[in-house]
Amino acid sequence: MRVAANAWQRVRLAGPMARRAFSSSPARLDCYGFIGLGQMGFQMAKNLHGKLASTDTLQLFDINTAAVQRLTKELATTGAIVKGVSSVAEAAREADYVVTVLPEPVHVRGVYEEILTNGLLSTPATRSKKPVFVDCSTIDPSTSRAVAATVAEAGGVFVDAPMSGGVVGATAGTLTFMLGCPAAVVPSVEPLLLHMGRRVLLCGEQGAGLAAKLANNYLLAINNIGTAEAMNLGMRWGLDPKVLANVINVSTGKCWPSEINNPAPGVVPAAPASRDYAGGFGIALMRKDLKLAIEAAREAGAKLALAESAQNLYETAAQDEACRGRDFSVVYRHLGGKE
Repeated sequence: MRVAANAWQRVRLAGPMARRAFSSSPARLDCYGFIGLGQMGFQMAKNLHGKLASTDTLQLFDINTAAVQRLTKELATTGAIVKGVSSVAEAAREADYVVTVLPEPVHVRGVYEEILTNGLLSTPATRSKKPVFVDCSTIDPSTSRAVAATVAEAGGVFVDAPMSGGVVGATAGTLTFMLGCPAAVVPSVEPLLLHMGRRVLLCGEQGAGLAAKLANNYLLAINNIGTAEAMNLGMRWGLDPKVLANVINVSTGKCWPSEINNPAPGVVPAAPASRDYAGGFGIALMRKDLKLAIEAAREAGAKLALAESAQNLYETAAQDEACRGRDFSVVYRHLGGKE
């Protein structure tokens, strides 16, 4: 979901879209807020709705009103009550659980400031338990910890829960969530996350989920470049790309980019490389995550020997007309790989 930073800070829109589903019981069970209906969030909210009780309520918000309208319409005939609302504050108001899936740290800060100013604190008397906020955005751990502190001060619970699996995993409900929170909080958030994914991995205290996600994606960025270079090297010496990939994948070079997301076209039929690098994990997103990982390493005093070269490669590839907007494995093309 690509939006300007100040757009997420101007979060009041006109014209709420709402629908009330028939329920055999007037009792309210749980209320959920979902903020951020980009490629990932849209599918996650859809899966969440499908697992909720018919008496539960799901309140949806995105600055893209068309996405809110489309999802509200899709979910209008069955299952939990669904409402498209006009602000992030309204999405959070009365909610027992709030899920946020946002593009950048600045958006997370802006949205939670709006929630705390106009949502969480406005209805304390109606709450029987502390509201739980689950941020699935990929941002830096320091920003996440700062937001968590303000949420805790206001009387809520905040956890970082970045995910792995991409749009395919979000659609299939097979995401892996990397959780950063006290162990005592896990029972309250794990069922919610399992409505949208397959695995929940507790990584440590608040911020640890993001640290794990950024470490993983840094390694993924490096493995992707190495695989692209290795495939190009072998192919230019006359090796059949499928033969070369098979050798790598039964040898010590095996990694996710070599086996599942091979950057050489035709090696893995289901990989983006075999459909002109369409879909998958966008190169701009990898550039963003790599930047966050480098910033996190700088804060922690961790040396990343390959970071500068990798960052330069993804920066230039993301601006290359032949690569822009495509899966991050398109660095193979940018490096002059045989296609």
